[in-house]
Amino acid sequence: MTQPSVLIAYGSKRGGTAEIAHWIGDELRAAHIPADIANAREIRSLDGYDAVVLGGALYMGRWHRHARGFARRFGKQLRERPVWVFGSGPLDHSLDGPNPPKILGGNAVRTVAERLHARDHTLFGGRLKADATGFPAAAMAKKAAGDYRNRSQICTWAADIAAQLIRQPR
Repeated sequence: MTQPSVLIAYGSKRGGTAEIAHWIGDELRAAHIPADIANAREIRSLDGYDAVVLGGALYMGRWHRHARGFARRFGKQLRERPVWVFGSGPLDHSLDGPNPPKILGGNAVRTVAERLHARDHTLFGGRLKADATGFPAAAMAKKAAGDYRNRSQICTWAADIAAQLIRQPR
């Protein structure tokens, strides 16, 4: 039995979400599941992919426009295959605790996940470098610069995706 091929599409402005997509891809490949990672804006077709993971950064309470656009462009096709959705962005460790708070932009991720009939959706912490430029990132970096992504949490989520695909590939 061949493993399903997975596309991991992301919308990322400063590279933190793109790196999360690569961590997810690494975890899937470690489980012998073929996975391609690409910027959501550059994807023209879902041909050849049996499943999709779609992620996007959260900015000012909005999910990245390339992730939103991907979900709109491929909505019908995404509803026909297994899909998982994630957002990244809170610039603190609030998502690491047992009772994470509601995150600005989290509803946007949940809404898209529901519309696509996603198997799961989640939020991860974000990353903002101290030397970020542009408004409002430079102002935010003065107070909240840092890497708040929990790689272990991300890899556990990706390993669960791999387990689901191995048990029920399509």
